Amino acid sequence: MRVLYQVDAFTRTPYTGNPAGVVLGAEGMPDDEMLAVARELGNSETAFVLPADADDHDVRVRFFTPTTEVPTCGHATVGAHFARAVEYALPSCSFVQRTGGGLTQRVEIHRDGDRVRIGMRQGVATFGPELRGDQVDRLLRALGAGPGDLPDDGPVEVVSTGHSKVVVPLRERAVVDALRPDPAALTALSREVGSNGFFVFARSAGGPGPLTWARMFAPAIGIAEDPVTGNGHGPLGAYLLRHGLAPAPGGRLAFTGRQGAAMGRPGDVRVLVEVRPGGAFEVSISGDAAVAFRGELGPPRPRP
Repeated sequence: MRVLYQVDAFTRTPYTGNPAGVVLGAEGMPDDEMLAVARELGNSETAFVLPADADDHDVRVRFFTPTTEVPTCGHATVGAHFARAVEYALPSCSFVQRTGGGLTQRVEIHRDGDRVRIGMRQGVATFGPELRGDQVDRLLRALGAGPGDLPDDGPVEVVSTGHSKVVVPLRERAVVDALRPDPAALTALSREVGSNGFFVFARSAGGPGPLTWARMFAPAIGIAEDPVTGNGHGPLGAYLLRHGLAPAPGGRLAFTGRQGAAMGRPGDVRVLVEVRPGGAFEVSISGDAAVAFRGELGPPRPRP
């Protein structure tokens, strides 16, 4: 029997943060069975943990939404390796995962007594096109925002650290919270701009607490809204550093982003972006997690 976990990522409180299904010992599962499990669980992503099949990595993980496989996923990576750390009593360690999209990523388990945090190094940030003119107007209407909600100091831009997002700045947290997006309109824009996720954020006005407040919508891949998005916060960090929108002494930006409050599932992502020789932006994220439940995955029904 395969072990099934439901892990809430980027939180220490069960039933908050971002839920991810995790199947340990997924070797031998065909793609359609993985997709069926992901659809049954109904999370934005479910991770399937497999043994390594080459020398360049230590473990493989595949990620499925309820409708399709995706190349990588931040919160389900946190969930997968938190589940491994709990199930196998793993100590603090570092290893390389290979994803179904072919990405290799450094992952770290940090254990401090009963607390376990998971960190992952995402891909080097790449910057796609900036949306302009009519595209921005249609995007704002699709989100339920208006031109006056855009700040003056940052573009709407496609950014990727492995799974691209359209990074959308807005002036105020209240505007972010009030968004009521049109899924069909966002899906059409996804096809047009070549990116399935719209990561919308506002910066804090200062003081203690998170630097950013965000929401993420990806209806084109079956995710109406994602509670807390690791693969959104990584591109966000690179975006903030590139456009000089947050203090980054010595080319190093570290901050906490909050997401999920509008869904009643708040969670915090710790982001680190460092400029490497040659100007590449190296991005890492980390977060806590909590087990919602553990069970065993029954065998699939025989096909008629």
